[in-house]
Amino acid sequence: MLPTIRQLQYLKLLAEHGAFGRAAEAAHVTQPTLSAGIQELEKTLGAPVVDRARTGVILTEVGEAALRRAGVILNEAEEMVQEAHRAGQPLTGRFRLGVIPTIAPFLLPRALPALRQRYPALRLFLREDQTQRLIAGLKAGHLDAALIALPYDTSGLDYAHVADDELVAALPANHPLTQMSATPPDELTSEELILLEDGHCLREHALAACGLKPPRLSADDSGGFAATSLPTLVQMVGSGLGVTFLPAMAVEAGLTDQVAVAIRPLATAHPSREIVVVWRAGSSRAAEGRLLADIMRAMLAQTHLA
Repeated sequence: MLPTIRQLQYLKLLAEHGAFGRAAEAAHVTQPTLSAGIQELEKTLGAPVVDRARTGVILTEVGEAALRRAGVILNEAEEMVQEAHRAGQPLTGRFRLGVIPTIAPFLLPRALPALRQRYPALRLFLREDQTQRLIAGLKAGHLDAALIALPYDTSGLDYAHVADDELVAALPANHPLTQMSATPPDELTSEELILLEDGHCLREHALAACGLKPPRLSADDSGGFAATSLPTLVQMVGSGLGVTFLPAMAVEAGLTDQVAVAIRPLATAHPSREIVVVWRAGSSRAAEGRLLADIMRAMLAQTHLA
């Protein structure tokens, strides 16, 4: 005998709510019904999945292992139902899209109206996060697709091209290098280089494109600034604290308009990142991932950014 989908749902809700009563309420069943379902699951597995106490329930080691597998099974079951409902109707119903912070505020405001107009039945759920966590979410089945930038390790994933986004130098408005029409990367080695904090792929993309090493903290930690977002990065440059790299997409969207920052192209070959829509290899949402990339690519072409 195998566990049922309903039993796995009960286990998931019990882990989320920590009490039989609250889990039963979330499942829209009575507490005895949920309790009986958990008992049947334990009988099937041949071991307890929860420790019952006055303060609530705690998953056992067997319960934790079952929960991990239950998450995958429930995601697959839900995807199976949605795939049947979507047959012949792409981009309808729920679609969970991840997007990195250095793309989200500059591309989505222009892309989302077009998506809503063409696919009014689409219910788009967005998650903004760093690339590593988005890819983990994809592989775990928590996301259907993600909008990220390459190069990045895409093993176990498929992707479709959206655009090449040029990387440019951002300098304080009165910086001597603004006298040059393009900024040679080697001219920046003696400057205070400000980058996003570790974990943001734009940091690695910019350094790799320019052949530069990441800045090091000084012995007293007085140097080596790191920003948490592009707006913070721009403000730091505008205040004369150093120089940085920005994606052209962000500059075109007006990120630097109200700050005393000068933008110059980089005097190096192919200083850019590739923006793509990525999904799990073999996913039933692959066709929709490609369609999403096609729509965004066409939209960007119209605004001369592709």
